Amino acid sequence: MQLSIIIVNYNVKYFLEQCLLSVARATQKMKAEIFVVDNASSDGSVEMLQQKFPFVKIVANETNVGFSKANNQAIQQATGEFILLLNPDTVVAEDTFTKCYDFMDSFVNRRAGALGVRMIDGKGNFLPESKRGLPTPEVAFYKTFGLAKLFPTSEKFGKYHLGFIDEHQQYEVDVLSGAFMFIRKAVLDRVGLLDENFFMYGEDIDLSYRIQKEGYKNFYFPDTTIIHYKGESTKKGSLNYVKVFYNAMLIFARKHFSGNQSGLFSLLINFAIIFRGLLTFLANVFASSFLFIIDALLSFSGIYFIKTYWEDTIKYHEHYYPNEFLFIVVPVYIFIWMLAAFLSGAYDKPFRVSNILRGILFGTVTIAVVYAFIPNEWRFSRAIILLGAAWTIFEMLFTRTVYHLIKHQSLSVENEEDKRSLVLGKADASRAENILRTLGNTQEIISSGDLATTKKTSAIHSNNEIVFCSNDFSFKEIIEQISLCGKKIDYKILNEGSNALIGSNSKDSAGDLYVAERSYALFKPQNIRSKRVFDFSVALLMLPLLPLNVVVIKNFGKFIPNWFEVLLGKKSWIGFSSEKNLKTFPNAKRGVLHPSDKLKEFELSKDEITEVELNYARHYSVSADISLLLKNYSLMGK
Repeated sequence: MQLSIIIVNYNVKYFLEQCLLSVARATQKMKAEIFVVDNASSDGSVEMLQQKFPFVKIVANETNVGFSKANNQAIQQATGEFILLLNPDTVVAEDTFTKCYDFMDSFVNRRAGALGVRMIDGKGNFLPESKRGLPTPEVAFYKTFGLAKLFPTSEKFGKYHLGFIDEHQQYEVDVLSGAFMFIRKAVLDRVGLLDENFFMYGEDIDLSYRIQKEGYKNFYFPDTTIIHYKGESTKKGSLNYVKVFYNAMLIFARKHFSGNQSGLFSLLINFAIIFRGLLTFLANVFASSFLFIIDALLSFSGIYFIKTYWEDTIKYHEHYYPNEFLFIVVPVYIFIWMLAAFLSGAYDKPFRVSNILRGILFGTVTIAVVYAFIPNEWRFSRAIILLGAAWTIFEMLFTRTVYHLIKHQSLSVENEEDKRSLVLGKADASRAENILRTLGNTQEIISSGDLATTKKTSAIHSNNEIVFCSNDFSFKEIIEQISLCGKKIDYKILNEGSNALIGSNSKDSAGDLYVAERSYALFKPQNIRSKRVFDFSVALLMLPLLPLNVVVIKNFGKFIPNWFEVLLGKKSWIGFSSEKNLKTFPNAKRGVLHPSDKLKEFELSKDEITEVELNYARHYSVSADISLLLKNYSLMGK
């Protein structure tokens, strides 16, 4: 056996399917075995493997045992001359494995221990983690404090990602990426398996370092390129990533460094966890609430000038409104407007003027109702409420106009950049077109069967999205075209027998799935948010009704855990029961009550229940949830 390929999977069924399709093509001229170790996925990954890839050796864990242990489970069964550790969110070219094998096999003295390849993300950007240096205290310091990012090509500061080495230059490196790690089995037998103290991250650094310590070499091999959708930049947006990654560095330091060096590294890493964690938290808060904060500040500024004008020209009294009005009442007004706008979808993209108007109108009505019931000493001015609402509408439209002008060179608030898709395929082209139309976010679709003229065709038609049909072209050709056509285009791949378009629209985002789920009303952003607000509101309403619920709700003991699960977002008051639907739609939640409960008089089969739930998802509305809840109130403890 020449090669044993090991893939550890956790809830990325569609990416795994695409990865295995590319692996199957890449192993046609080799004697290879393929292992998939599944870490208790809940998305139907194992069933998909059994159905579509019967030649794959499956290790199905009942719990998530981590990346290192899962790889070790397969390594212990592997019989290949070489072991390849491969991520499931990768796409390899048809000649990737043979090129790697030939390169490693060419070393007469066998001192080449492991190899990594050139990786790009779904937009064609080179992923710097393809080649890395050893994270010594000095290198870690430069990375932690951003010097490596400021001076990426510096031989002093850029050692972590070896930015001073050209991405197309073959080079001996310290550290290879665990996303693609091609290792000589004899070397692995000598240095040992992956260290299972590393649950996730750091195990590739540790293994690379141990290979070097045994006198073997690690090579960066750029003669073949693969796609890795989930590059390092995607992970940094997570606080959990910061904690797990830097803790892995701490384990590495304690294991391999000694004395003062270990102490210094440990101190630096502990500081880095706090420092980077705080930066990540602040960046996430800023990114998610930037527009909200801008709206609130501009709304407050406008109301301040309205108040001043009103005092000077209408009331003729410089301090007619007390400070409590400006610093207590006005912020409450703004909070109500912003919350109402958020719930109305004013922050959803593409922006809709109707959502802004509806949100501010609803907020104003809410303020007016509250105004009618508060004491006279807090009723400062109805005119400022109305003028403030008008100003808030104006500033929200203004900010979104500026946003569109900068991003899309358009003054129209509602028009996102038109999606103009080029479908590259032959037999599968019409299927790709149908999926795009089902998703409903494409204004223009053209097709071509000539892959060689992709860049020219795309330029002529000003396409900003390209869909490749992998059944009609090789993965090597697709990877080459993604590299050639530029980073301003979104790329998707449609695979044989799949209804998913797989790609990534940003180098800073993980791989994206474009499946039929997006055509269901239940999974649209505004409805997801509305459903969560409904669940949370009903859960809160249940508290004062607790004495009544004890009597009305059957099996009240089960209602309590249901209540907690809904409050925590693990369940929905109305949700799916069909295991098939729960596996098909990753965003779906299991329900306390189910859409099929309205048909209790019928004896429904599993397939019929599945269809009832799909119909509920297609035509979802909050009113449907309210109706189901009221009719089946007594069953909330089932």
